[in-house]
Amino acid sequence: MTALHTAWNDAWLLAGARTPFADLGGPLSLVSPIDLGIKAARAALAKAGIAGEELGYVVAGSVAQASFDAYMLPRHIGLYAGAPVEVPALLVQRVCGTGIEAIVQGATAVDRQGAGFALCAGAESMSRNPIAAYTHRNGFGLGAPVEFKDFLWEALLDPGCGLTMGGTAEELAKRHGLSRAEVDAFAARSFDRALAARAAGFFDDEVVPVISETFARAGLQDRGIVLPRKVESVATDTHPRPSPVEALARIRPAFGGVQTGGNSSAVVDGAASVVLASGAQAKGRRPLARLVAACAVGCPPEIMGIGPVPAIRALLERTGLALQDIALVEINEAFGAQVMACARELDLDEARLNVNGGAIAIGHPLAATGLRLSVTVARELARRGARYGIASACIGGGQGIALLLENPDA
Repeated sequence: MTALHTAWNDAWLLAGARTPFADLGGPLSLVSPIDLGIKAARAALAKAGIAGEELGYVVAGSVAQASFDAYMLPRHIGLYAGAPVEVPALLVQRVCGTGIEAIVQGATAVDRQGAGFALCAGAESMSRNPIAAYTHRNGFGLGAPVEFKDFLWEALLDPGCGLTMGGTAEELAKRHGLSRAEVDAFAARSFDRALAARAAGFFDDEVVPVISETFARAGLQDRGIVLPRKVESVATDTHPRPSPVEALARIRPAFGGVQTGGNSSAVVDGAASVVLASGAQAKGRRPLARLVAACAVGCPPEIMGIGPVPAIRALLERTGLALQDIALVEINEAFGAQVMACARELDLDEARLNVNGGAIAIGHPLAATGLRLSVTVARELARRGARYGIASACIGGGQGIALLLENPDA
């Protein structure tokens, strides 16, 4: 199988943190993704017990350019998190796999390039996706169409295969014979699991409340977060809610088939970050997980959602493991039918899949998702005393990515 495989001898995930994920147009809708990323990065460093001055590399991603200073995202996240001026920063973009790709790049830096500690972040403001035009640089011709369009909506279309991302999920639903009732039932379970995890306090150790605050660094202009009036704090994810199948069944199809706004990933704003360390730097600490290997693969664009299947298969083949060796699997819930198709092709018991809920309930801020998946699976491995877990995502355009993590205490 053709796959881009990366393995590490001595790369460790020390700690991770994320902001709450807030619904489109909600309390984080006016906050720059850079500032969300700084907030998550500072929280991850604090959890790891690492000062920003100790960092040797910064890797960050954001899929949509949701601010005019978007080019500066990784550099500004690093600088305002305290990284030395001399430390370089890299912007990565692998669409919905961006967060995992950031970890791949950061792990390689600490394992092979002498970075010591690496800060990896992903931040996304879906609310700030622009209303954009790409054809008016030379002006407006007489009678010519004015082509301002909603980037958030238009970006769902893959013109190569002629399908929207939701359309690719509908194609998988047809190929696997998935009914609307089955997809709604999966979505209801995602909401139930997320609500149960929140009630049990599982998310308390990874979610950092967002408040209005200033991010300062000597020699640079202050920047920061300003929440709407009367909003003092955003402390929890806003999308998880009781969602029985009866309620989900009343929602209209979004793409002419089984997918709806209720059984697809929630559109949210948020950021996540992790701190990675080399083996030498991890000594004497309590790492959350060892980073073992990752695989990225391509798949047919018209069924892009199946991407985790070949990525996970390649990862298992290259590491000599079998699926039964993997205690927990996180597959991003871009669409209910998509993740169900992946589970069926892998013959994966859903008792091991997304056990604390997934993006249908929690939300999918594109570049942040892979980091959330990785931290969640690592934390759940530690809680259960299980050894191996996989974080995986499908990728628009026809790709998949998967990351293997090992609990060092198992």
